[in-house]
Amino acid sequence: MEIFVSGALTEAQAARLQAIAGDDSLHLHGCFDPDAEIEPALAGCEVAFGNLPPAWLAEAPALRWMQLESVGFGEYADQNWGELGQRLTLTNLAGFFAEPVAESALAGILALYRGLDRMVVLQGAGDWQGDALRPGLRTLKGAAVVLFGYGAINRRLEELLAPFGCVVVSFGSAWRNETLDLALKSADIVVSTVPDTPATRGVFSRERLALLAADALFLNFGRGSALDEAALADALAAGRLGGAVIDVTLEEPLPPDHRFWTSPNLILTQHSGGGSRDEVDRKIEVFADNLARYRRGEALAGTVNWARGY
Repeated sequence: MEIFVSGALTEAQAARLQAIAGDDSLHLHGCFDPDAEIEPALAGCEVAFGNLPPAWLAEAPALRWMQLESVGFGEYADQNWGELGQRLTLTNLAGFFAEPVAESALAGILALYRGLDRMVVLQGAGDWQGDALRPGLRTLKGAAVVLFGYGAINRRLEELLAPFGCVVVSFGSAWRNETLDLALKSADIVVSTVPDTPATRGVFSRERLALLAADALFLNFGRGSALDEAALADALAAGRLGGAVIDVTLEEPLPPDHRFWTSPNLILTQHSGGGSRDEVDRKIEVFADNLARYRRGEALAGTVNWARGY
């Protein structure tokens, strides 16, 4: 069997993959631009690890399984899976980023509640305000939290919020407009972690954001398509929202002229919320486990369900 790997690796990580491959042929490559010409070595490979350019999948007839190094797979949705899916299985890292993303969300909430975002700016400017800052600081204890999306990330965040005695309302895939709107009206904090699906696109519209209290926080750690970005920027600029933590945006990297760069009380985490120093090593372990399953003819973990979109 031939295995194709795409990604930035250290020598130790490359050696680990070589050991995992064993007697199988391993082709190690760097990252590829989305419009790159297909790498000839892929033509004979049965297995791939890494996010290859989508167009390559149809041009690699020997490919039977590809392990993504991401949870998201939207760039592959436009491929002809009615035909492609008959020979190729795609797996993602479902649940992989739950801990770091949940911790990033909690960190963002506490930073805004305790004014740390403002204090960092004041420190850089050498501006001591001291006691004048105190009336604007809040505590998380007992806050009303709406978790929109109840996958691994928000389930872990709910655990992290438990010691603060927060009142948590969660919405899974069976959410209803009326129930969500009612919960938003009394929410102190809203955290969206939903994937990009037809049902979630634009769900946090201008009208929905207007339901939130003027001191509420909005966090997006799912996909940028769930949010009306202009509406959020308007609400923050007008003081109609207490703050926001934005990890994902419609366009990434965020354009230099985007309003989120200068929106008040907004923390922009640049789609780094799932990062950790051992991230690549843990991804390799996921691939190793799935490769062992593949060799044994067992069901693979994280198989993408195209019917439900995640």
